[in-house]
Formats: sequence, C-alpha cells, structure tokens
Amino acid sequence: MDAIELTGVVLLVQPIGEYDRRVVILTRERGKITAFARGARRVNSSLLAATRPFVFGRFTLYEGRNAYTLTAVSVTAYFNELSAMSPGVYYGFYFLELASYYGQEGMMAEGMVNLLYVTFRAVIRNSVPLPLLRRIYECRLMAENGDFALPDETGGLDEAAVYALGFAAGCPIAALYSFSLSREAEADFTACVKKQLARCVDRKMKSLEMLTLMSRE
Repeated sequence: MDAIELTGVVLLVQPIGEYDRRVVILTRERGKITAFARGARRVNSSLLAATRPFVFGRFTLYEGRNAYTLTAVSVTAYFNELSAMSPGVYYGFYFLELASYYGQEGMMAEGMVNLLYVTFRAVIRNSVPLPLLRRIYECRLMAENGDFALPDETGGLDEAAVYALGFAAGCPIAALYSFSLSREAEADFTACVKKQLARCVDRKMKSLEMLTLMSRE
C-alpha cells in the first residue's frame, strides 16, 4: 500500500490507549478525515508536537478501510502564539469546531483550510477585535459552504454593514480581516450573521461555553 500526502490542519486530538492518538484533520484534498497516530504520545515520538490542534502541515498517511494511519508530518505552522493567548485560544477552538461541523470526508476543503490559516494569523496580529473577527469568520465559513446570502431586506441596516457582509462573503481570503466598522454597523453585521448561523447550524458548539465564560473575565 502506498502512502499518500494531504495538506491540512489538525481540528481535534484524542488520546487512545496508553501511547496513541486519534487525530481529526481537515484536508484540502479529501475534506475531514480521521487518522490514528501510533505512539504519538511517547516523549521521543516525532508525532508528539505535530498532533495538536492548530497545527498546519503536510500529513503522510496510509489509507485503511475505516480510517487512516498517520506516519509523518511536515509542519508549516504550529501557532504556538495562539495557544498561549486568552481569550484568543478559545476563539481558536471555536473556529476549529465550527469548521469540523462543516467538514465532510471526500469533499475538497481548500477554502476552509485557507480560512482557518488567515484567521489564526489575524487573531495573533490582534488587528481586529475578536468579537468582530468571530462574525467575519462565521460569515465567510457559511459562504464557503453555500449557506450565506445577503438579507432580502436591507433598508433598515447600516449601509457599511451591508457592504461588509458582501465583502466578507466574497473578497480574496487574504483581504478578509482588513476592515473595521462603527459600533452601529458592527451591531447590524453581527445580528445578520448570527441570524443566518442559527438557521444553518443545528447543534450547540461545546467550545462556545468556554469562550463565553473566558470572554467575560
């Protein structure tokens, strides 16, 4: 059996047995996949640091009947800075969980992988307030999956908010976090995104509980 290489980001890691890990990876080429990393929890394992949430890289795997076996990772970004930020890291876990909700095996996810990368970079740069950054991310993630549309009635909305909704849904990914909004425009932008997200996502995100708690501190 030949090994395959997939580019993606680690969404979730769970311990299995004494030394192994179960890893959920969102990949550009095959969408969301599950892989088992044998011995990844051993201190001397080359997979120890690479099988953590937020890690981006090139993953070498063998495909099995029900799952993949992960044998090597060429890491392009660990995002250690994000892991040390509060409440930024909790936003990061929420972004991963929401991407996991949308991710499906067998469906290319290049747009979502790129979105997570630029989003984590934006959190670390701290150039956009995190509550607004969250709504921009949600808007674009829905758009990437065909779930977002501008409101039918925009007459009562701030014009800047309407423009920002269209921009966030369709701009080049590198320009996504390049704007700011007035308090009124941000309120309208947030309300529109929140309403559409409630229609599209049919379960609660566990990471939101911790995010809400830490954001109040």
